[in-house]
Amino acid sequence: MTSIIAIATQKGGVGKTSTCINLGSRLAMDGANVLIVDLEPQAQSGSAVGVNLVSEEEIRNSLGLALTDSLTRAGGRDPLAKIMYDRSEVVAEFGGGRLCVLASEESTMTAAQNAFVTKPYSETPVLRRRLVKEFAGEFDYILIDTPPAVSSLNAVGLAAADFVISLVNPEYPTIKGAMILKEAVQAIENLTAGECRPRFLGAFMNRSNPESAWTLEDYNILSMMINGGLYPYVTDIRRDRRISRAYFDGKPAVIQHLNQSCGKQYTQLLQEVLDRMGTPESTWPIAKLPTDGEGQADD
Repeated sequence: MTSIIAIATQKGGVGKTSTCINLGSRLAMDGANVLIVDLEPQAQSGSAVGVNLVSEEEIRNSLGLALTDSLTRAGGRDPLAKIMYDRSEVVAEFGGGRLCVLASEESTMTAAQNAFVTKPYSETPVLRRRLVKEFAGEFDYILIDTPPAVSSLNAVGLAAADFVISLVNPEYPTIKGAMILKEAVQAIENLTAGECRPRFLGAFMNRSNPESAWTLEDYNILSMMINGGLYPYVTDIRRDRRISRAYFDGKPAVIQHLNQSCGKQYTQLLQEVLDRMGTPESTWPIAKLPTDGEGQADD
């Protein structure tokens, strides 16, 4: 059975793409068959594993074109597998599973977003319908990198998912984005008349600081995550330049640095995600506030 997981928040620039490609790659390294779906007009998920749609011929393989086509033709003209890129070579050194990408491109994805704006909400599940129908049994996991803000493409990504993960940075503005995202996930079932039922799996702290360097802001943000029902993960992803540098190599940080701190953190976070997928919220371990007064001083 395929599990579809969306990485989402309403705030841009918090690290959705790095989360998507590192968790997806880690799953493939363990032998899973994984598809990454890039709904971001900036197209960074594809770039992170070596897929860049530049030429006119390559742009014809944009997911944005396929989505627009789905809105004008029942089911779409061509199968999504025809525009999919197999990047399993990225994880081949681990004897891993399959890693594939449905890639994005700015102009065509922007056109798709504009097309969805003109359609009724009943068209929002179109991506889920195609993923479920065309890839049933082919992939163990499908991870969706969603665009930020309250947009039609964001809604398409949430409606496509079985599970949704959010994230915050240790900065006050990012908390609101995660809160709004949780509310949006909870509204999907009613908006799609029960067709789509994504489950919110909580939020984690991305680009976090070590507790020894916590400020009052760090402490307050974790407190707000706990009290706001965001179910913060025990594992956070520390600020690490190796994660962003990996984009230039077309090989995610978890592959290049598996046994270093950033690789270990993504491995631990992934295990928490998988554990939450099969258990009720009441059983989830969550992050705890420091009890020694650390991080409670003013900046």
